[in-house]
Amino acid sequence: VQLAEAGGGSVQPGESLRLSCAASGSILNVIGMGWYRQAPGKERELVAMRNRGGGTYYADSVKGRFTISRDMAKNTVYLQMNSLKPEDTAVYYCAARESGGALRAKDYAYWGQGTQVTVSS
Repeated sequence: VQLAEAGGGSVQPGESLRLSCAASGSILNVIGMGWYRQAPGKERELVAMRNRGGGTYYADSVKGRFTISRDMAKNTVYLQMNSLKPEDTAVYYCAARESGGALRAKDYAYWGQGTQVTVSS
């Protein structure tokens, strides 16, 4: 499974960005995809996750502002980020899993290269 992210950039507080993650390769066994982020000096954290069945999870810090969605025809997962804050600044990674729990990074076997999101005035 190969994952390719796009859509990062620099924005001002309150603005929006949409990240995309295109999956290719042997994706039939993928049961969930998630978006993680890692800020300098901090651990990688799960931001949002979507199971194949449609179930979702959001970190408390992004609830009501971020939305994860999927376009099955394009094998692409999106992360719509609204009302961005400086604390959202991080490298965002797309990840896919074929088994295991939905919230543990170690269960995600496939990772994208990451895309930088910077929120600053």
